[in-house]
Amino acid sequence: MFPSSSPETGREPWADDPPPAGGAAPSTGPTMENDEARRSGGPRRLRRGGSSRRSDEALDGDDEEETEPPVEVSRQLSLAVAGFAALLGLGLVLGAHTSGPDHRLPFTIVVLTVQMLFLLGWTMVTRPPALPVVLGVGALSALAADAVAVRSSEARLGPLLYIAIGAVLATVLGQLVRRVDRVRVTDSLRTTATIMFGTVAFATLIVLSRIPAGTQAIVVCLTAGAVTVAVARATDAFAAWPRLAPQVPRGAAGVVGGAMVGTLVGAVLGSYLVTPFTPTRAAILGLVAAVVAVLADLAVSYAEAGRLMAGEQPTVWAARHVQGPLGALAMVAPAAYLMCRLLL
Repeated sequence: MFPSSSPETGREPWADDPPPAGGAAPSTGPTMENDEARRSGGPRRLRRGGSSRRSDEALDGDDEEETEPPVEVSRQLSLAVAGFAALLGLGLVLGAHTSGPDHRLPFTIVVLTVQMLFLLGWTMVTRPPALPVVLGVGALSALAADAVAVRSSEARLGPLLYIAIGAVLATVLGQLVRRVDRVRVTDSLRTTATIMFGTVAFATLIVLSRIPAGTQAIVVCLTAGAVTVAVARATDAFAAWPRLAPQVPRGAAGVVGGAMVGTLVGAVLGSYLVTPFTPTRAAILGLVAAVVAVLADLAVSYAEAGRLMAGEQPTVWAARHVQGPLGALAMVAPAAYLMCRLLL
């Protein structure tokens, strides 16, 4: 009898094909897919949300979208800060000329006023822990530094250094009292030291006024420093280019140009001052003061941008923008004393 089904039934249509060389059987469809997956390095992994990994073009597109545009430079604000820097330097220079051997009270009042401005401005902007303690210790250190600068038998910088160190230690001890403030003591140590040393640094001008040729050094250094900051800020108002950082509204043209103009002003003043000043020595003093002032002012701008990027809420508008010139001249004061001792 013939079979009820054909012998071809159930057989694969490719079973009669000749085997490949080497005698290996041809692979089926799933095996070929596994080979392709193995050659491609395995199946694509899925993210936790179930979506596959994005392509490099998509990542590049996201990076371009996340790039923030440069911060806009306010022309009126830059000009206002430049004017404040010029007025601050002018007030200190004119106050230095009122100082005499037995008549130092007017200049001391001027210096104390600037110290209080520095203390209030920097504490309101940086917000260190135990704010009342910082303000109280800072005010006492300013009074003590001015009194020592006026009444000490010899005009030296050492007693002021001891007062600044003692103020930092006293402030840190006051911050350790409350648990809320204790947590932030380590992080704010640099800020606390900057506030105390900057406040005491202005008393260096009183010490410098008691040294022969010290008043002339004050004129050269403070004028160069104030002109540097004013020119740098005014240049940023019109040409803040090239930008030093997208988040910082400052330009390299203002920084370099301000330092050059400050050095030139110092050299010009040296040609009109009496011995031991010469244009060369005055230019060196002006260069040091200009570099110190512009770097201090630039550091304040970077710190302000860092606080804004970290999400901190902006503080008092006036305090934020006078912080740069105050910090610049606070750094210039001890630099002027050191250069006066070294060159004059």
